[in-house]
Amino acid sequence: MSQVAYRNHFPSRCTRSADVCAKLGAQLREFNGEHDHIRLLSHYPPKLPITTLANRLKGVSAHYLRQEFTDRINPHTKHGHLRSPSYFAGSCGGAPLAVIREYIENQKRPGS
Repeated sequence: MSQVAYRNHFPSRCTRSADVCAKLGAQLREFNGEHDHIRLLSHYPPKLPITTLANRLKGVSAHYLRQEFTDRINPHTKHGHLRSPSYFAGSCGGAPLAVIREYIENQKRPGS
């Protein structure tokens, strides 16, 4: 998917991710990324396993990507899975939100 096509779909992806977070009792604080990955900053309750949050976000986004790009997705790739099951989750408890937000916003982007 081209960068332009990805950026055009970015607002709907952010809204869907915020909805998933809200249904789990979490809050989506920041959302950005590139054509092949996204970065989320969320505040979630201690009783919510991060694996549940990550897997739900990935599952919902994969569902909508399949709907939007049915003609471009090969169902035989990755054994029927759209994405890798891996993810990175880091805890930043106690760090000021402004510092974390700045870190996320300043991530190097391809070609910059």
